Amino acid sequence: MKIAYTMAPGRGDTDLLLSRVARRIAKMGLRVCGTVQINSERETDGPCDMDVQVLPDGPIIRISQTLGAHSRGCRLDTSALEEAVGHVTREIRKGADVLVINKFGKHEAEGHGFRDVIADALVNDIPVLVGLNQLNLAAFKEFAGGLETEVRPEEHKLFEWLEDKCSCGELV
Repeated sequence: MKIAYTMAPGRGDTDLLLSRVARRIAKMGLRVCGTVQINSERETDGPCDMDVQVLPDGPIIRISQTLGAHSRGCRLDTSALEEAVGHVTREIRKGADVLVINKFGKHEAEGHGFRDVIADALVNDIPVLVGLNQLNLAAFKEFAGGLETEVRPEEHKLFEWLEDKCSCGELV
């Protein structure tokens, strides 16, 4: 199976890494589908806003809710995330060389979100790169059935993995 995950240590670092990787894949002339996350700091009223850019050139969708500075609940707007899933599903049907998913998060761990998109890509032999955090690692590994590869959060390491798994020529 062609599925890899990466976990960068700093807040938002995985998002930035996967964005750079997706842009570089596209510049190489390959069709990259999926999502990358864009975090926008807020001056007041709590943590950053979270948006996803649908790849290769789809819309930017706000996936976070503004719950207030002192809220403790999950900020994910699951309806917006499912909207992004719909866009990615349509894009990947047009063909893809690589699927990049910004995060296998709580929604995916619970059986929703991008799970089916990831599974369909794997069935169709499309390499999948996924961002992950420690909280959802066990659920991701269960989903991947032990066939996943952890890749250090370094651009050149992700491209080495892709070159090994992609039928699109030399990437590194």
